[in-house]
Amino acid sequence: MGGAVTKSDAQEWVPETKLEAKIKEAMQRRESKGTTTKSFNSIILKFPKIDEGLRNCKAIFQEFDEDSNGSIDHSELKNCFRKLEISFEEEEEINDLFQACDINEDMEIAFTEFIVLLCLVYLLKDDSSTLQKKWRLGMPKLEPTFETLVDTFVFLDENKDGHVSREEMFRAIDESGERSSGRIAMKRFEEMDWDKNGMVNFKEFLFAFTQWVGIDENEDDDDDNKA
Repeated sequence: MGGAVTKSDAQEWVPETKLEAKIKEAMQRRESKGTTTKSFNSIILKFPKIDEGLRNCKAIFQEFDEDSNGSIDHSELKNCFRKLEISFEEEEEINDLFQACDINEDMEIAFTEFIVLLCLVYLLKDDSSTLQKKWRLGMPKLEPTFETLVDTFVFLDENKDGHVSREEMFRAIDESGERSSGRIAMKRFEEMDWDKNGMVNFKEFLFAFTQWVGIDENEDDDDDNKA
């Protein structure tokens, strides 16, 4: 259906907040280094390992859920950052992160929201204007998992403009050779494009990806009840 879509054909995504702008800038710096991901099929093959890696966040989440109510509030998040030695220059940046990941706006961070939040912090860690260069995540096993997620986004974002377009998603999945690749691509993109603007930023991608690999709030609760 027509030729390849160039960068000039796509609408420019304009960040709405300072945090979104920093995430976009950090992603574009990372994109300048290239990607090790070669195909969408190779991403799918990594799902079980990524799922296992993301579930390692559970121990951190439970440690900082001080009142054990299944979510982390603003004060608990600040304690979490302090203990993990994640330092921000301004209090506003923590507030922006909390607000950006509190998708249902209940003033609490659930487990999947916490995964996304930590991955955003991982992406921003090399931004000296946001985080101190000293970075230590409580569980080093998480870093390879987060790097895989960042690398996957870099692979999907062909023109390296900091967001994934519908056309880029279609091309990535079409190259997988699946007979129903068009339908799959449409479904995957719709799952990512929450605001329906035809462009997917890194945060939207992360929330969709946690669902793709099997991270589910209710499933985790059921597991806890069975224990």
